[in-house]
Amino acid sequence: MSTTILERPASARPDDQVPLTFGLVLYNGFQALDVFGPIDALNILSFLYPIKLYVLAESLDPVTTKSPQGFEHPGSDFSQRILPTHTFESAPKVDVLIVPGGVGNRGPVDAAISYIGKVAPEVGYIFTICTGSGMVARTGILDGRRATTNKNAFSRIAALRPQVQWVKRARWVVDGNIWTASGVSAGLDTIFAFIQEIYGSEVASLISAFMEYEPHSDPSWDPFAGPDA
Repeated sequence: MSTTILERPASARPDDQVPLTFGLVLYNGFQALDVFGPIDALNILSFLYPIKLYVLAESLDPVTTKSPQGFEHPGSDFSQRILPTHTFESAPKVDVLIVPGGVGNRGPVDAAISYIGKVAPEVGYIFTICTGSGMVARTGILDGRRATTNKNAFSRIAALRPQVQWVKRARWVVDGNIWTASGVSAGLDTIFAFIQEIYGSEVASLISAFMEYEPHSDPSWDPFAGPDA
């Protein structure tokens, strides 16, 4: 019996030409789809490549989507938790660093930002979703570079680091090795653009068909930016 679910296309780039290790930066109050959208596409990529995921946080305690600030309705008890595999201190070297957004980063996330600033020069790619770009921006890594973020939080995030060339109308922005997605669901479109660029267009098509998802392919498509963008 075959144990293969998907066959890697002949056009796919070989293992020694693509990133194989991913680090996911987490903190309490992360946005679920920022994480699980791109990660699920990468789950399927793992059928085709020997990739590894490291879930990184300040401690090994479960990390929750519940906001530390208590933004939820007083009667709500609704959240999801992820178990980290490593702390920021014990994290192995990674090829791709993924930084999601979430209401939790409206509060102190100093440990995560310190870690990002420390490892950014060593990673092959930085991939942010939503307000995760604001966390990366606070390290100074984005100074002079183009980036985007969630349009509902655009003014607030842009004010955190005016030295960044913030792009308001964009589903995603690529500047060198840094990929920044707009708000929440944009992470899915952006991870498919990333997979297409790095692993090959047939790989991206195979994964999107498996997920029954049709990604937006135009990075300037942005109905959420407003008429003045």
